[in-house]
Amino acid sequence: MAAKIPSPTGLQNKHMKIWIQRVREAWVNVHGCEVGRIGPGMVMFIGVRVGDTLEEVDALAQKALALRIFDDAQGRMNCSVEETGGSVLVISQFTLYADTRRGNRPGWALAAKGPEAEPLYEAMIARLRETLGETRVQCGRFGAEMDIHMTHDGPVSVELRKERDDCFP
Repeated sequence: MAAKIPSPTGLQNKHMKIWIQRVREAWVNVHGCEVGRIGPGMVMFIGVRVGDTLEEVDALAQKALALRIFDDAQGRMNCSVEETGGSVLVISQFTLYADTRRGNRPGWALAAKGPEAEPLYEAMIARLRETLGETRVQCGRFGAEMDIHMTHDGPVSVELRKERDDCFP
């Protein structure tokens, strides 16, 4: 008899995730057609978890835009995407919530389903565009099979998470 895996109590308060990759350029195709392209900036993979709200969207949008992962004149990571004039490519990514505690096939129970996740994904795009403008924020297509092409810069990759009732340091 296999040992019982404990409940994911440590995961109960963890919510929306963003995986950010600093890029020199990136683009996304759906069914062979380009739907978004950026030059220097960052690709944001957005994972929406069951129970997420606009509170998580607002906090993570603000944090992502302020994240100092771009070089200043001295070559130190000291500038945000907003300060550098960079762009953002936003991609929905439910697989950020893969549960791999059992066996070799990931479970997706923690990831929000389309009707819950899509409005929050769209809200994230809207929040980013409020600050950067329409042309500096491009996106994939929610729920679509996408071919994502990017040239990493660095490489620099950062995970952002909003934990309920916590503040970012």
